[in-house]
Amino acid sequence: MKIVDLKCALFGNSPVVRICTDEGVDGYGQIEWSLPQMAAVVPMYRDVLLGEDPTNIEHCLAKIRRSGGFKPWGSVVSAIDIALHDLTGKFYGMPVYKLLGGKRRDKVRVYNGGVRSGPGGIGREDYPTRGSQPEDYAARMEWMKAAPEGFTIIKEGVAYHDFMTQVVPGVMLGEQRSGPTHPNRGPLTEVGINHILTCVQAMKDVLGDQVGLALDMGPGWTLSDAIRVMRAIEPLNILWGEDLLSGNFVPWVHAKEYLELTRATATPTHTGEQIYLRENFRELIEKQAVRVIGPEVLDVGGMLEMKWIAEFADLYGIQIAPHGVHDGVFGLAALVHVCASLPDNFIAFEYPVAEHAWWYDIVKGLPENIVVDGFIDVWDAPGLGIEFDQEAASEHLRPEDRDFFD
Repeated sequence: MKIVDLKCALFGNSPVVRICTDEGVDGYGQIEWSLPQMAAVVPMYRDVLLGEDPTNIEHCLAKIRRSGGFKPWGSVVSAIDIALHDLTGKFYGMPVYKLLGGKRRDKVRVYNGGVRSGPGGIGREDYPTRGSQPEDYAARMEWMKAAPEGFTIIKEGVAYHDFMTQVVPGVMLGEQRSGPTHPNRGPLTEVGINHILTCVQAMKDVLGDQVGLALDMGPGWTLSDAIRVMRAIEPLNILWGEDLLSGNFVPWVHAKEYLELTRATATPTHTGEQIYLRENFRELIEKQAVRVIGPEVLDVGGMLEMKWIAEFADLYGIQIAPHGVHDGVFGLAALVHVCASLPDNFIAFEYPVAEHAWWYDIVKGLPENIVVDGFIDVWDAPGLGIEFDQEAASEHLRPEDRDFFD
């Protein structure tokens, strides 16, 4: 069997790659729907892969891995990895988790990610506004705690990751900037530190000890402020504080600084969603610079890469809670399969939903109720276990992508 084409189409803002073969078996992978511009990068990989046997997954990936990088530049390589696994699983009639060594668990724990706009459930349009006062955080926890998915872990953004440093006066010593991609960085005021602690306490007051709370906190903190706050929240048993020093769309790791933070507090530290490939996790893991890593399956290099990193982290006593908020339905399927195969250092993955509700009408194979009591049952259909309804999906193709299913 040989690869005869590599295609890409946009469904909404979600780029999907399709690998076609001379035997009529194909595979699909998805690029994060927050990165529609990456569709333009896909053709550079086509000529490299034409003529290769797609079931030699590692060989194919070895030819293209060098052409990726930290988020967003590893997203296409990651999507191709997922499509190769999907195709190979279909060809041999087995679910993808079998290609990754088999499943270690029959269901995988998830925490809230894109659930605010997810399918079904209580009124997503009624999600509380993103205010940055303690009562706003408490209201969001009440709403999320009542979600029909029954999440046992809830993550919320505070400080530099949320809008707090953009809209609450007096929380920073430096200039307050507004805009996307976390524009603020620098020391906090005493007022700011106390405000953060009050908001975290308000969330814990709602969740109690029955639902775990994780915090998405940066990037942007100074090391000294991070140590102060992570120590102060130790009595609250927070599951992790994420990306304080480096993180989303930051093309470096800060392993030395994370190590100092990690050794200074009992609150678990977490980072990794922007990191591409095992080589760039090596220092974090070998130095035990964080307690939890959070690779993104659509940025790290795909499922094979995430499995390797998780096994390596397990040797050093480091846990894994993968990122996933913008991964869409094919990314969701990939996360289910790879997380089913991970060792016991797996905590939960961030539950992704599609950009548009119509996505759930153009694919077949997803369960009606995807998340039940905070878990997703691992399905056993060949490949990723989901397929396009091509007739329904074609209605959402752009004119320039009309040959995607040909």
